[in-house]
Amino acid sequence: MREEHLAEGETIVMQLRTHPKKVIKPILLLVVLLAVLVALWVLPVPVDQIVLWFGTLILVVLGLSAAVGPFLRWRTTRYTITNQRVALRTGIVTQTGRDIPLYRINNVTFEKQLTDRFWGCGTLVISDGTDQPGMVLDDVPDVEQVQRTLQDLVRQGQQLSDD
Repeated sequence: MREEHLAEGETIVMQLRTHPKKVIKPILLLVVLLAVLVALWVLPVPVDQIVLWFGTLILVVLGLSAAVGPFLRWRTTRYTITNQRVALRTGIVTQTGRDIPLYRINNVTFEKQLTDRFWGCGTLVISDGTDQPGMVLDDVPDVEQVQRTLQDLVRQGQQLSDD
């Protein structure tokens, strides 16, 4: 979120992107496809050149289609926590967003599966007491610290409104 999208008096506390683990599988797939491609061209395979070029084209298209989408989703998904709200922005062609004002938040929970613990990330679920399902932020780096920060901001906002 850029500064011009903030309300008056609003400041950014944290700006996050999903954990880079989201792009590890596509990168590994690209490496495997590249190895297969090199093997096709280096090893003596008894096939015509046209078949070799066709196989190369198929591998390149498969690699790009498998890697570009996840990479762009990773690059275009952002979580922003300000002193007034939590914002989720995502989208490659069409950008979508959801904001929850801090004063509406009534529950912040996190979940860390075994692989999440290895990578140091987790899922953050923010509930606001409305009929809508909670905001789910996947693969948040250092999710426990983000949860504590968000709970502190919610508590500070409640104290200010009580005064």
